[in-house]
Amino acid sequence: MALFDLPLDELRTYRSRSAEPEDFDAFWSTTLEEARAYDLDVRYEPVDTGLSTVRVYDVTFAGFGGHPVKGWLRLPAGATEPLPLVVEFVGYGGGRGLPHENLLWASTGRAHFMMDTRGQGSTWGAGGDTPDPVGSGPAHPGYMTRGIEAPETYYYRRVLTDAVRAVEAARAHPLADAARTVVAGESQGGGISIAVGGLVPDLTAVAPDVPFLCDFPRAVTLTDRRPYREIGAYLSTHRGRTAEALRTLSYFDGVHFAARGRAPALFSAALEDQTCPPSTVFAAFNAWAHDEKAIEVYDFNDHEGGGPYHQVAKLDWLRSYA
Repeated sequence: MALFDLPLDELRTYRSRSAEPEDFDAFWSTTLEEARAYDLDVRYEPVDTGLSTVRVYDVTFAGFGGHPVKGWLRLPAGATEPLPLVVEFVGYGGGRGLPHENLLWASTGRAHFMMDTRGQGSTWGAGGDTPDPVGSGPAHPGYMTRGIEAPETYYYRRVLTDAVRAVEAARAHPLADAARTVVAGESQGGGISIAVGGLVPDLTAVAPDVPFLCDFPRAVTLTDRRPYREIGAYLSTHRGRTAEALRTLSYFDGVHFAARGRAPALFSAALEDQTCPPSTVFAAFNAWAHDEKAIEVYDFNDHEGGGPYHQVAKLDWLRSYA
């Protein structure tokens, strides 16, 4: 599809109509306080990968509810001093993959932590290893409507809590420099990085690419592509629950986390992106609170966004921060 959303000059000033809950901060403060009542219990197990330039550790830590969450920590071989740290989150349906994958960040001399997303990892890539032991009420296939009846039971409450704990687990390693921590991700991973950017106050930088989980009221009525369409499909069956669902989603909307962003940020958007429409991305970017922010726009791309071209842009941008 060619351009279908707002013109670029309107995107640059677009503001979401997503209503922020009055108890948004209290909800997340309580959620994280409850999670931190469990010992982080982080463990790093060396993995024999056959790689000579990168060391890999199989990581387990306690996420939401004390549930075990997996990740990979990749370090440049021979590192002896604390390194800048990149914590990365995975796109929708994917998992952490295999230990020899995703070597870009460690190849730049940084520590790289990739969090496995609970319950996901069976749609694309090489798989995931973290179950989600929490059930939910009736839901449409996928993850978007699991527990949507209330913010306390919603699936992404667990995922975003895991993500904050992932930063804590990565920072606990002696070769990770906590004072130089960046969070990043594409699509769902980008949406998670925005949330973490609003929940963790002392990050160095945030890099969300074509982020998902932003401006739910517009997204669910603008695109008929999954995953947002899962919400519309659920509501087409559960008639009359729209207000209830949108209330739940408002606690997880990247627009509200962005308003609390306290680090420099580099976003990306693609103007033909039907999965994460550009107006939803700009809604979060325009709300981002820190003055140092930029957005790379890819005019004729769908959800692949800038791909390897945007990797070049991120590598160049991050030199100033970590």
